[in-house]
This record gives sequence, C-alpha cells and structure tokens, in this order.
Amino acid sequence: MTYLLEGKQVTKKFGGITAVDGVDFHLKQGEIVAIIGPNGAGKTTLFNIISCFLPPTSGEVLYKGERLTGRKIFELARLGISRTFQNLQIFNNMTVLENIMMGVHIKLRTNVFSAGFRLPVVKRDEELAYKQALDVLEMMELKPFINEKAGNLSYGLQKQLEFARAMAYDPTLILLDEPMAGLNDAETNQMAGYIKELKKKGRSFLFVEHKMATVMELADRIIVMDFGKKIAEGTPDEIARNEQVIRAYLGEEAV
Repeated sequence: MTYLLEGKQVTKKFGGITAVDGVDFHLKQGEIVAIIGPNGAGKTTLFNIISCFLPPTSGEVLYKGERLTGRKIFELARLGISRTFQNLQIFNNMTVLENIMMGVHIKLRTNVFSAGFRLPVVKRDEELAYKQALDVLEMMELKPFINEKAGNLSYGLQKQLEFARAMAYDPTLILLDEPMAGLNDAETNQMAGYIKELKKKGRSFLFVEHKMATVMELADRIIVMDFGKKIAEGTPDEIARNEQVIRAYLGEEAV
C-alpha cells in the first residue's frame, strides 16, 4: 500500500545523542495523526526531518511513494505540503490579505521574466491570488481584518492567520507544530473546528501537540515518542488504555 506520507527507520543523531531512533510511521489520505511525547522525546526533531528542515542521519521519508528526504524546503509547497510553526512565522508589517497572498503566490505560474514584461499571465495570476486569498480569509473568519497589519492582531488571530496562509495554496498535507499553543479554550475549539472541516474536504494532517484533550478529540491515530523511540501507536482509545502511555504522558485520570 502506498501511503500519503511514510517514514522508514528515520534516525537522527547529534554527535553522541540519538534524538530520533529508527522511527517508522505512516499517514493515509484524509487522516489526522498526532505525535505526542514529553520534552526531549524527539517529536520536534522528527517533525523537522519530515518537513525537510533537517536531514536524517539514516532512514527516509516518502510522500505518495516518492522520496521526500533530500528535497529543498521550497519544493514542499509545489508537492502539496504546507507547515505552520509553534513560533509564529507571519509578516507583521504586511496586512492580513498580503500575508495570505504570499502563500497563494507559491503555486502560481508567474516568474521573473513574465513579471518583468507584465505578460498576460501576470494579471491572471494576480486575480487568481486575490480571489483565492479572499476564499481562505472567508473560511478562516479573518475577512473583517483584511486590511489590518498582521502585527496588530491578537495572538489568537495571528495563529489563525498563520494557519490560513498555510492553507492558501490548497495543500493536500498540512504539518502543524503546536497549533493550539498559547490559545485559550474558545480559540482552541475554533482551531479544532477548522481542522475538522478541512478533513471533511480531504485534507490530511500531521501535528505535534501538548494539549491532550485536543489530541484525543482530533486524532485518528496517535504516535507516542519517548527518548527518540516510538513507544506506542494507535487510536485515541487504544492509547488511552495503554498503561505505559497513561503513566508517562496522560496521567492516571485518563484510565
């Protein structure tokens, strides 16, 4: 079976420290998979390998059966992969609309030659980018802030904006790094709602998250890491019944 995303014996060493140790994983089309674990478990390192920010020491990551390992970061967008960051990566001095259009432009056909000579394709691309940006703003309930500088938004709205920009070029796979970090309960529920709706439209998600209530609500499957190794994998119900996971990560109240 060819998975949308698959990792085979992914390993990362930093000197004498093994941060990720022979991890296998997979994600199917339309699935939401969470990676959990305590600080130092290796989940962020694994996430950075998947998104091509770090090369693995050994092993490989495949996307639609093709080798993803070794790709340049900028190639991911054209493959249909987007990513958000725990530390916001928005353009504070640009408007909300401009931030979204930056995401849309990644997949447009305009290049330096066509832009320089103002060929017809440039105007078509600009119109397409604007329309697509408006659609994303509508979906993410950011339209009232369309002309607001991103740096003036509340933290919760900035998180929405980063998520919206990740969706701007219509990706198939979205990698979310702590999407609920810093959000209050209402904002967390709102963000979870966006993810659920996008899943209904066929989007797939891999995310790292510490809020266990959110993980249990959203994830179809959960990968649990500790000291660089995958120690458990299964549905939320299966993970909730795993005694090792309960003791180490969820607490006895999850029994």
